[in-house]
Amino acid sequence: MRGHRRAARTTLPPGADDVSPPPAAPPPAPSPAARPEQGGGLRLALGLLLLGPALLGALISLVVPTVQTIMRGFERGGPSRLGRGGPRIDPEFVGLDNYLDLFGDGEFWKALAFTLSLAVVPLVVAVVVAPLLAGALHRAGTWPRRAGRVLLSVPLVTFAPVAYAIAWLLGTRDGGLETAFGELTSPGSARVAVVAISGLTTFGAVCGLALLGHLAALRGRRARPVAFAVAAIAALATFAVSLQAFTLVFTTTRGGPARSTQTLALLQYSRSFTAFDFGHGAAIATVTGLILGVLGIAATLVVIIAALRIDVTPADSTAPRSPLRTVVAVMALLAVLAVALIGMWPWLSALFSSPDDAPSSAEARTYLNTWVPSLLSAFVSVGIAFVAALGIGGLRPMGRHSEWLLAPFAPWLFVGIGPLSLAGWDNAQRLGLLDTSVVLTPPMLVSVPALVVLTLVCRGRAPLWQAQVAAGAPAATGFLRVVVAPALPMAALLGMAVTLINAQSLLWPLLVGARRDNATVPVALANDLGQFSRSDVPIGPATPLIVVIVALLALAALQITYLDRLAITTDRPAEPSAPGVSTPDPEPTSPPDMPGPAPQPKNEPSPD
Repeated sequence: MRGHRRAARTTLPPGADDVSPPPAAPPPAPSPAARPEQGGGLRLALGLLLLGPALLGALISLVVPTVQTIMRGFERGGPSRLGRGGPRIDPEFVGLDNYLDLFGDGEFWKALAFTLSLAVVPLVVAVVVAPLLAGALHRAGTWPRRAGRVLLSVPLVTFAPVAYAIAWLLGTRDGGLETAFGELTSPGSARVAVVAISGLTTFGAVCGLALLGHLAALRGRRARPVAFAVAAIAALATFAVSLQAFTLVFTTTRGGPARSTQTLALLQYSRSFTAFDFGHGAAIATVTGLILGVLGIAATLVVIIAALRIDVTPADSTAPRSPLRTVVAVMALLAVLAVALIGMWPWLSALFSSPDDAPSSAEARTYLNTWVPSLLSAFVSVGIAFVAALGIGGLRPMGRHSEWLLAPFAPWLFVGIGPLSLAGWDNAQRLGLLDTSVVLTPPMLVSVPALVVLTLVCRGRAPLWQAQVAAGAPAATGFLRVVVAPALPMAALLGMAVTLINAQSLLWPLLVGARRDNATVPVALANDLGQFSRSDVPIGPATPLIVVIVALLALAALQITYLDRLAITTDRPAEPSAPGVSTPDPEPTSPPDMPGPAPQPKNEPSPD
């Protein structure tokens, strides 16, 4: 009788419960959306299996160096060994003395204050300028929006901190920098000058990056809560990047005069590798890493609690809604480009006035040292992140709670090589890898930012794949077509970004590539700055023309054909809380050429 009543409720429309069904009518087969979830255990196993390489990579390249750094903070002494193959040196355990010395040292607090001051201009750009520009471009229509995307791709692919810093120093010969910001030999004016130079040189790149998130937020549903979430993440990321500022300050002032422009990363570098006081250097790295961990956890919680997802929407081609909106968008874009051009102008001027005879910094081996390790590191770290994102966001092994699998990676979301450089250098020395080409590859086996972004992309595609599987489509081929293929352009974009960032990095190759034949382009330029007169340092090798052209064409194509279709939304799909539960994902918003099964009536009574 109980099964008979359930069949009757399934076949009758709502409100007809008082009508008895024909006794001879056989119960219909349950619809695919009402059947219990098939393969839940297999999906759980495959999801965790795909997550395995990322967990192992994080353990090796993130967790272990972090623990080593923390333990070194309780010790006093220099390197573990003196030279390659030298005797091991046992450090002295001093407990909390290094931290007490650090917190009682006014130099630490001055470095922390100056480090935070470097975040002021990028913070305003990320949470004020970029959202306003995004709003103007979004309201102006398709082609003004796409034009803004392409134009702001130029600062992203040409951003070279060492070259920018050298170019601004070269500009002092004409009095431009000193006239605008004061003498770099005065502590007070030097602080103002470095903050201004940092803000101007990073303006275009920060605005271009933030614009990607804000435009995607405006394209999705519930734009206001998404905009707040994106702004919060952008603010946290800005502070995190500023806490690790090293390259520009090291190149321009080396932390002087009178240590007035010293950042936390530069203070850690000087204590560890100039004074060889690894204990105090590790204490600085631990404090920095702790702050970065809190920021990373906060950003990950925003992603999880807000239930963010990235959808790939159909391309549109709408005309401008009004000439006034187009004019406003064009004026806003021109203003942003003007400020970005001011920051890039010394680099552009020095680029076209560099001498024709290239010094050793432009040799083929230097290019190989720069780009091959950077490309290899990007391929490994983003590749492992992509596989893990397919497991978390695509297969969704824990249902609606799958994003909590990002929690173990959260403390390292914003951690770069700086806080882990001391442990990395010590490990490389113990293995005898210093001054070799192998160690030039950045020791990051998994890119946590790429993992988070790719997880959100895969999450946006997962409901459509689940709906098609429930309708009877093949699971494996559907997963490749619906989840993997739309996420591949994002993986390629993130791989290109990691490659460019690694190639322009100064700290890690400066530590491990002391010999000239192992130097990268940024290291060679920094060395040339001290060996030659400042007017003789060519900065062209930092941004090879072929690399800029290829990267710009690739990014412009992705901006128009892919990134312009992305939409960030906070819609939480009604996923099952665990495999085997029969509540399916709701029908997602999908392109017309990829339909899912027809949704069930919302007022249908549930089974007893």
